[in-house]
Amino acid sequence: MIGGGLVAGVFGSLLGLGGGLLIVPLLAFVFQLSLLKAIGVSLVCVIVTSGAAAGVYLERRVANLRLGMTLELFSAAGALIGGLIAFALDERVIAALFAVLLVYTAVSMARRRPPEPDLASAPSETATAAGDTWTSSVQGEDYEVRALGRGSLASVGAGVVSALLGVGGGIVKVPVMHLVMGVPLRVATATSNLMIGVTASAGAIIYLLRGEIEPLVAGPTALGVFAGATLGSRTAHRIDVRILRALFVIVLIYTAIQMIRRAVGAP
Repeated sequence: MIGGGLVAGVFGSLLGLGGGLLIVPLLAFVFQLSLLKAIGVSLVCVIVTSGAAAGVYLERRVANLRLGMTLELFSAAGALIGGLIAFALDERVIAALFAVLLVYTAVSMARRRPPEPDLASAPSETATAAGDTWTSSVQGEDYEVRALGRGSLASVGAGVVSALLGVGGGIVKVPVMHLVMGVPLRVATATSNLMIGVTASAGAIIYLLRGEIEPLVAGPTALGVFAGATLGSRTAHRIDVRILRALFVIVLIYTAIQMIRRAVGAP
């Protein structure tokens, strides 16, 4: 569990996913936990990942704190809804939903390649406009944030996904910020790491009250996640964005295959 948490923590901090994409399959398939218990433990590990990585990204001024906290208001509300929905669904339905989301996100990230904003260039006129509007308050110093309304709506869905599937919501937040809102991928992953801890906390409360969090599993897994997330966040700036994108897609496709097998009852 410690070793699996270590790997999940590295991937989670590098890709802004919280590690849940690996933790849930690890606990469900290798350690034979029920899917709901695996999701509950995963949410605890997502909180740990966020705590370990967020400080590093803020210190290096990579994450967009204003944007993250704005979107998180919507994600936390969605997480409470998702936590309640999860206990009304069959595990195979949850696995199927997990797989569909993973495939869609992987295809979107693999096919759509918008040009990265030039971080060395001057801010756009929109980004430096009068600061009395909602949109202008979350602009980055060297890039323009767009479609804030659509991003906020998608954040509600990210919160639902976080609590329903135990993935921290980063699987939705990173593509939305990058592809829809025009945030550079490296900034999107860093900002997601800020948000996922709060989102996961909202969902974890529901699982804790339902008795679906196993302390003896959460402890060692979270320990490994903390070490991995610390390592990943401190080396992220040395990794090419294209490699981050490729890692993202590979992990999504692999996990989707495993979840499809779970949904159809394959051994």
